[in-house]
Amino acid sequence: MLTVKLRKTIAVKVGRLQVGAGAPIVVQSMANTDTADVQATVTQCLELAEAGSEMVRVTVNVPEAAAAVPDIKRRLVDAGCDAPLIGDFHYNGHLLLTKYPACAEALDKYRINPGNVGTGRRRDEQFATICKVARDRGKPVRIGVNGGSLNQELVTAKMQENTDRHLGRSSSEIINECMVLSGLQSTDLALESGLGRDQIIISCKVSKPRDLMAIYRDLAAKTDQPLHLGLTEAGMGTKGLVWSAAAMGVLLQEGIGDTIRVSLTPRPGGDRREEVYAACELLQALGLRSFSPSVTACPGCGRTTSTTFQELAERIQEYIRDRMPGWKAAYAGVEEMTLAVMGCVVNGPGESKAANIGISLPGTGEAPNCPIYIDGQHVTTLRGTYDELAAAFQKLIDDYVETRYPRKT
Repeated sequence: MLTVKLRKTIAVKVGRLQVGAGAPIVVQSMANTDTADVQATVTQCLELAEAGSEMVRVTVNVPEAAAAVPDIKRRLVDAGCDAPLIGDFHYNGHLLLTKYPACAEALDKYRINPGNVGTGRRRDEQFATICKVARDRGKPVRIGVNGGSLNQELVTAKMQENTDRHLGRSSSEIINECMVLSGLQSTDLALESGLGRDQIIISCKVSKPRDLMAIYRDLAAKTDQPLHLGLTEAGMGTKGLVWSAAAMGVLLQEGIGDTIRVSLTPRPGGDRREEVYAACELLQALGLRSFSPSVTACPGCGRTTSTTFQELAERIQEYIRDRMPGWKAAYAGVEEMTLAVMGCVVNGPGESKAANIGISLPGTGEAPNCPIYIDGQHVTTLRGTYDELAAAFQKLIDDYVETRYPRKT
């Protein structure tokens, strides 16, 4: 496991979890269901938690959503889910949290966006109201500044200062400064409202990687509060994955970030869990945490004109995700297992030997044999149809887990 020197931060307790102060970096996600639809929201929250989301956030935007939160929390607990439930508030959080005390009590953390809790004096008063509810109920808050909803009064003042003093700063530099200022000023207001430093997490999220890196480096130098890290809108598919990894990977390697989210735009009807898998893979790729056995697979070339190795790699990946919740509960260390599904003789045997369990499938023109390696040793050779190969390889994985990893007591 690669060692990264984390910045010194204050510990914040969120439900059963600790964020900051050297604790493992926490993965979180957000449901995209209508929170007032209790069953749909509970189902998705359970799916996200099972996929690896250690905190789950829901929108609390209308009275119906606030009224549904206690039932959602109760059903999650009854289902054995101990992932903290976070309420995401914009515009009317001060009203919902005071009018629906059961909602305020059921949530494990509140997210406040200081850019849209009001304007002028009302903004500070309404922000302080949420902080006082959190103070009275012993709940932490995330002060979540977003580039798309930044306090425009602050931006206007800084733009005017740039003009009046002939500072020559670019608009992006000013926006980045305002992001950090908003986070720090809001933290001061939260402290004045009675919150302790051990109840505050900060985020200053934008959608461009270079700006995100500049903002978080500045923020990390100016506060020891834990930081939630992520692009506020990463985008879809490959773009969202690459942009998130480009920005967050650099910052995490510099020790910046105590909890993360990869905010992917799902395809219509797509799987919300993809952003959880991405966040877990990012931390695992950096050697910061292990969540699930990793599968090495080659990209394919003219030697691998058959699609068998691709189909097997995908099937094994899905098999691991399906089995992982049970394995994680029963076996210690199983998340560090490594697998290889390779497509020809060039790198197949070498990568298979380097994994805990590896299979080297035949490439075009190669003998129809599939050597199996376990912990570097050739133990058997498989032959047969795709389904037979898949079933035999899955059994080898099950046997390895049962015999190599100690059962939890």
